[in-house]
Parts: sequence; C-alpha cells; structure tokens
Amino acid sequence: MDRAVEAAGLAAGAHDLSLWGLFLQADIVVKAVMVGLLLASVVVWAVIFEKVTTIRRLNARADGFEDDFWSGRDLGDLFERVRDEPRHPMEAVFAAAMREWQKSAPRIAHASESVRASMKERIERAMGITIQREMERLERWMVFLASVGSAAPFIGLFGTVWGIMNSFAAIAQMRNTNLAVVAPGIAEALFATAIGLAAAIPAVLAYNKISTDLARYAARLEAFAAEFGAILSRQMEERRT
Repeated sequence: MDRAVEAAGLAAGAHDLSLWGLFLQADIVVKAVMVGLLLASVVVWAVIFEKVTTIRRLNARADGFEDDFWSGRDLGDLFERVRDEPRHPMEAVFAAAMREWQKSAPRIAHASESVRASMKERIERAMGITIQREMERLERWMVFLASVGSAAPFIGLFGTVWGIMNSFAAIAQMRNTNLAVVAPGIAEALFATAIGLAAAIPAVLAYNKISTDLARYAARLEAFAAEFGAILSRQMEERRT
C-alpha cells in the first residue's frame, strides 16, 4: 500500500501543472485543438480591433462630410472633390447619386413625368446598390466571429472528451484511481475547453456589439440617401418649371 501511494506521489510530481506544462503533456489531438483555438482567438482579436477602429473612423468622416454637405456649398464642387476616390461609404453614396444626376440633368427640363420618375428611380437604385456594396465590404469577417463564437466551445469540448478518454485509458492500464494520478490528465483535457471559451466569449460579445454598430451605420447611410434623393427630386421639379 505504501508503495502504491509513493508511486502515485511520484507520478503526480512528474506532471507539470502550469499552463505550458499542461499543453506539452497533452495528447497530439488535444494539442491540435488547443493550437487551432489559440490561432482562432488571435484572429478574433485582430478582427475586433480592425472593426472597432474602422467604424469609429467612418463615423468621424461621415460627420465631417455631412457638415460640408449641409453647409450650403455647391454640390458640384463637393462632387469634384470626391468623385474619383471616395474615402468612405457616405462619399461613395453621394458620388454614385451625382453621377446619375449629371447624366440625367440635361434632359430634365423637357422630360415627361414618366421619364423623370425613371431618372429618380435610377438615382435611388445607384445609391442603394452602393450602400449594399459598401456594407458587404464592412461586414467581411463577421461570419468568422459568429462561427468562432458558436463553434469554439464545442471544439474545446471535443478536445476535453478526447483527453479524458485517454486519461481513463491510462488509469485502466495503471490500475490506480488515486486522485493524484487522475487529476493531471483531466486538467490537461479541461484546458482545451478553457481555451475554447476564451476564444468564444470575446467573439460573441464583439459580434453583437459590432453588428449593432454596423446596423446603425447602414441606417445612417440610408437616411442620407433618402435626404439626398429628396433634394435631387426637388431640383427636378424646379428645373421642369
């Protein structure tokens, strides 16, 4: 009995229970799970940083553009400044509408009601397509955040189950159920679940926050498009009269 206890103590002492030690002593499958989850976590934080800074920058630029737009300056001059290289989605929406407007403007004075309605529809469609294209670009990598948030805990759980299976197999071979022998193997297995949760929790929280911010920004673009469309519609009426 004393020898069994002594052997168990030696076995426990041979295990390094630090995080690095748990990783090194894990099974190859569990190691692969851990490495994959760690890489996913790094990418998650990179995406979070990129999205947060991008949205903040776009809102600041949109504020400046709206100040110029509503300042009363000539829209043609504003268009000449942004037509070639729009710096943000709101400028892109404005430029798309102005291109259609300049194509249609010479014919407005003598156009029929149906032709003017068609012109207005083309301008609105150009702005809508631009908003959709810009939002698709901004929403890139959001699927990755959602996937990590939903799948990472299960991937970590797979690593845990695999590690526990190996631990019980080793226990059966040693024929020793002493806690000092069982604990290191189970700790190695549970480490995979911990990494999975560490990757999933920030991904879920960031996805919810960033999705809300993107939805607000899309609504801001749509509101600007509606206001600009109303301005162009009034100009159509004035030119006809």
